[in-house]
Amino acid sequence: MDIPIDLSTFNSTSSPYLTTNAYLNTSTALSPDPCTDWPPIPMTTIIPTIYGIICVLGTVANTLTVSVLAHGSASRRTVANTFMLNLCVSDLLFLLSLPLWAVYYSRGYSWPFGRLACKICGALHNLNLYASIFFITSMSVDRYLAIVHPLRSQSSRDPKRARLTCILVWVLACACSAPTFALRDTRYIPGLDVEACVISYPDHTWYLTLVWMKIILAFLLPLLVISCCYCAIGRNLLGDTGMLRMQNRSHTPYMPSFKESHESSSKTERPPTPCVSPSSCGGRPRGLERVLWTVIAVVLAFFLCWFPFYCVTLMDLLKSNEWLDSCWVNWAIQNLTPLTLCLGFSNSAINPVLYCFIGNHFRGRLGSLCKGLCACLKARGEDHSQKRGSFSTRLSSFSRKLSDLKDLAILEPTSPA
Repeated sequence: MDIPIDLSTFNSTSSPYLTTNAYLNTSTALSPDPCTDWPPIPMTTIIPTIYGIICVLGTVANTLTVSVLAHGSASRRTVANTFMLNLCVSDLLFLLSLPLWAVYYSRGYSWPFGRLACKICGALHNLNLYASIFFITSMSVDRYLAIVHPLRSQSSRDPKRARLTCILVWVLACACSAPTFALRDTRYIPGLDVEACVISYPDHTWYLTLVWMKIILAFLLPLLVISCCYCAIGRNLLGDTGMLRMQNRSHTPYMPSFKESHESSSKTERPPTPCVSPSSCGGRPRGLERVLWTVIAVVLAFFLCWFPFYCVTLMDLLKSNEWLDSCWVNWAIQNLTPLTLCLGFSNSAINPVLYCFIGNHFRGRLGSLCKGLCACLKARGEDHSQKRGSFSTRLSSFSRKLSDLKDLAILEPTSPA
């Protein structure tokens, strides 16, 4: 069964595939939509604008984050920071391709950058999709080991092992993106008279396999692992809180008699400091809780940004098998796929912002880095001004000596001929 070409979702990884006989179905795909109550969304103006905003904000935020994490001291190169650094690098690689996709949409799905750029940009999209969720899953497992098994995980939670894990994540992400790199290509679409950048699946089995691989490996399986990790973390934290409350209740204050209280009334004793939080009573350090909330925010941001896209992808999958077929389904797939893709892309700009605003240490290091940069620029400016001042001083001294020599030559008598 040949699937018609969906002309609205060419740069989506879930685009319906092109077969060898796809051009025969182009007229069917270009036929007027019988659902007149569902107007199309003008993608050629909305999508480039959103892509431009995401690209600018995401590039600035991720560059600052990479600069701070890469220039940190050796004591700051923790496991969580190692995963966050690689996550920001993955986002930066993808954000570099967004301007090309913005031009692609603004030109009405015409790809002017050539076949190799089409393959690379499509592969970068898939690489970021897999690498991001793999790094976030690794961060969640690291938080689970640090909180639930703090003693047993000391040997395994090592920055060197974290770097090896990052290398493994990059290899797996590249392997999952390899089919997209091989299948994505430029194809001429007669109905639009454009050279589009599309995924050309050999048959329907390839389409089903790659879509299900993306849904399972990049969404469902990480969701299961992350949910299990944070459920265990929640039970552990709630159990520690309950134990602290029981300990506080068991230590009932000593009630002295009237005589003892009268004898000790003249002695002023400082009352004991109440135990307000576990961190103030020898419990978990605040830095650990802050890192935990940072990772939770990053995880929630990822799933809130990508969940609508996977919902539309599932609808597209059901429609390709003729399990769904209605006006609102066709409209949702054709119009919501690019918009939900924009929402997913925005996650690349949200991650460093979350990391910056939640982590106090990160804000402090960013402030010190900016102060150091300003001081360096100021020192260079002062050095430049001093060099200019010394040069002008030497020049004026030289001109003064030259004028003195001229005056001396005028005042001296000439020798007789």
